[in-house]
Amino acid sequence: KKYVKYVQCACMTAAESLTTRLPKAGETIIGHKFFVGFGGKGANQCVQSARLGAKTSLICKVGSDSFGNDYVDNLKKNGISTAFVGQTTDAATGTASIIVNSEGQNVIVIVPGANLLLNFEDLKRASDVICKAKVVVCQLEITPAVSLEALKMARASGVKTLFNPAPALADLDPQFYTYSDIFCCNETEAEILTGIPVGNLEDAEKLVIVTLGAEGCMMISGDEPIPKHVPAGKVRAVDTTGAGDSFVGALAFYLAYYPTLSMEEMIRKSNCVASVSVQALGTQSSYPYRKDLPQDLF
Repeated sequence: KKYVKYVQCACMTAAESLTTRLPKAGETIIGHKFFVGFGGKGANQCVQSARLGAKTSLICKVGSDSFGNDYVDNLKKNGISTAFVGQTTDAATGTASIIVNSEGQNVIVIVPGANLLLNFEDLKRASDVICKAKVVVCQLEITPAVSLEALKMARASGVKTLFNPAPALADLDPQFYTYSDIFCCNETEAEILTGIPVGNLEDAEKLVIVTLGAEGCMMISGDEPIPKHVPAGKVRAVDTTGAGDSFVGALAFYLAYYPTLSMEEMIRKSNCVASVSVQALGTQSSYPYRKDLPQDLF
């Protein structure tokens, strides 16, 4: 198989506002900076993998609008295959509105737009890319049934699957657990998901990773049911937006290119990559390139 990371995901234009603090309900506050960039969980993850040196392909939909045109150009500039990036006149490119406070914490509202028009036919057209990948990554900013189908297609071909259940759904289809080799969520998503009864988790060969921001990650595997903490280095966070996507993108890179590393070491290295991203403003604009990272990460 080729060393390809395939990401089936959302692309969004991200508008970010910087404020001293986050507003309360019904409150208007004054910010001190505003900028527009590129976002969407899957696209973020794909960009981070590509910047680390992975050969990547993206399957998604954007609008036939200026945001969509700019996004296709952005993907090409990052060396990502856009063969299966569709543009549609039936919906606008997805958007994300982000507010970041002086501590780097954020609140985000997304409008999926064209992302929700990605369908099973789009997956069929990209089946060769899916089946020849090393790692397939999926999220929930597109229609969940389409993400699930992508995971099923990948697993049927022996491709390792990494699922990021974000934004989290309280009624997530239990099949997502079955078809995900690695299930990676943050603490908020884990809280939403924990009430879901899944009868076959005990039989699944899988790894669950819960990202904890500055505290690193908790790792739970079927072989070792006792959670293991993998700490992150202490840094001063400027903007945490997209840090989880940086982690997932880095983890997919290590899974594809360094499969003999222990999972704990992959997580440690991914934490290091993500910790660099929080030290700069923006989402994809903050993601480090391989040349800018300590070479002991590779």
